[in-house]
Amino acid sequence: MSNLLATLTSASGTLEAYGRMLETSQNNISNASTPGYAKQRLELYALPFDPAGGVTGGVRAGTLVSSRNEFAEQAVRQQSSGLGYQQQLVDSLTSVQSNFDISGQQGIPKALNNLLQSFSAWGATPDNQAARETVVQRATDLAQAFQQSSNNVSAQARDAEQQIGQTVDQVNQLVSQIKGYNQIAMQGNKSDSGLSSNMHAAVEQLATLVDVNATFQSDGTVNLMLNGETPLLLGADQFKISSSLYQPQEPPPINANAPANVRIQASDGSDITTKTTGAQLGALLHLRNQILPSLIGDGYQPGDLNVMAKQLADRVNQLLTSGNITDGPPAQPGVPLFTYDATNATNTAASLAVDPAVTPDQLAAISPGPPEVSNGVPLAMSALASPVQDADKVNGVSYSQFYGQLAGRVGTALNDATNYKDVQQSLLSQAKDLRQQYQGVSLDEEATILMQFQRAYQANSKFISVLDQLTQSAIDILRV
Repeated sequence: MSNLLATLTSASGTLEAYGRMLETSQNNISNASTPGYAKQRLELYALPFDPAGGVTGGVRAGTLVSSRNEFAEQAVRQQSSGLGYQQQLVDSLTSVQSNFDISGQQGIPKALNNLLQSFSAWGATPDNQAARETVVQRATDLAQAFQQSSNNVSAQARDAEQQIGQTVDQVNQLVSQIKGYNQIAMQGNKSDSGLSSNMHAAVEQLATLVDVNATFQSDGTVNLMLNGETPLLLGADQFKISSSLYQPQEPPPINANAPANVRIQASDGSDITTKTTGAQLGALLHLRNQILPSLIGDGYQPGDLNVMAKQLADRVNQLLTSGNITDGPPAQPGVPLFTYDATNATNTAASLAVDPAVTPDQLAAISPGPPEVSNGVPLAMSALASPVQDADKVNGVSYSQFYGQLAGRVGTALNDATNYKDVQQSLLSQAKDLRQQYQGVSLDEEATILMQFQRAYQANSKFISVLDQLTQSAIDILRV
C-alpha cells in the first residue's frame, strides 16, 4: 500500500513538472516575435529510483535557463552601429549631392558655361552693347549660382547640427530608459525574461545611434560605455552627453570668422568628439565637421566653393582692370566686375555678386598691349574655358574640371557609403541569423516540444488514474 501511495505522489510531481514545461514552451511561442526575447528552457532532473529500497524515482522541474548569448548580441550591436553609420551617410550625402549638378544643365556648371560663352560672343563684337549686357547678366547668374550652392550647403550644415542635437537627446533618453530597467533588476528581478528582453532591445536600438559597449552584470544590470571609454550608465548612475558649437583654438584658426564646428562632450565636460566615430552620431559629426567644411570652409580651410569663387572673381577682375574701356586720349581704365566679402575667406561664394555700380559700357575690352588689341580682354577671358596659363586655372586645372572634382568627390563618397551600407546590411543579417540560431524561438521546435510533453502529460494522467483505481481496490480489500 505504501508503495502505491509513493508512486502516486511521484506521478503527481511528474505532472507538475510537465505542466511547467508546457507553460515554458507556451511562453516561448507567445514571445516569438518580441524584440530582444531569448527562448527559455526548463531543466528537468531525474529523481533517484530504487524499487527495492522503496525509492520511486520520477522527475523534478529545475530552474529556467535562458539561451541568450551575449557574444551574439554584441555582434548584432556592432553591425547595427556600422549600418547606422553608413545609412546616415547615404541619407546626408544624397541631400548634399543634389547641390552639385555635373550635367551642365543647371547650377554653377550651366552658369559658368554661359558666362564663358558670353565672353567669346563679346570678343567677336567688342563694341556691341547687347554683348556687354549679356556678360553682365551671365556674371550675375553665376554669382547667384554660387550663392545658392553655398547657402544650400550651409543650410545642410545647420540641419546636421540639429540632427546631432536630436541624436544626443535620443541617446540620453534611451540610456535613461535602460537605467530604469537596471533599477528594476536591482530590486531582485534579474531573472525576469521580460525585463531582459526590454533591456536588450533598448541597447540594440542605442547601438544604431552611438558606438556603445554593453557589459551585463550578474545582478541583471548593464553598464554602458560610449566608444569603449566614456561611461553612459553604471548601475543606477547615468552620465549624460551633450553637443555644442565651438571654434577650435589649437592650433589657432586661420579664418577667425569661419563657421563653428560641433563637439560632443561627456558628462564631465571633456571633449570626446574625435572619439565619437561610429553609428549615426559619428556619421553626422563626420558630415558636419569634415565633409561640409571641405566645401564651405571652417577655421582652417576656405572650402572649395570659396576657392573657386574667389579665383574666378579675382581673375576676371584682374583682366578687366588690366584693359581699357576707351583708348582715349586719355585712356579710360576698366573696372572690376565682381565683389565679395574679402574679410572672411569662408564667405566668398555666399557673398559673390556683380558690383551694382558697374554698367555694361564700363566693361574694358581693349588690351593696351603693346600691341593694342581692341578685343584682347574678352578673348583672354574666353580662354578661361580651356586655360593654358596657370593664372587662368584654379589649383592647376580649369574651372570646369575643378568643379567636376568637387562634385565628383561628393558623388564618390555617396557611392562608397551606398556600397558599404549594402555590405553592412548583409553583415547585420548574418549576425541576426546567427543570434537566431543561438537564442531565437523556433515555432517548429516548440510545436514538437508541446506535442511531446502533451502526450507525456496524457500518459502520466492515465497512469495516475490507474494508480487511483489500484489504491481504491487495495483499500476495499483491507476493509473486508
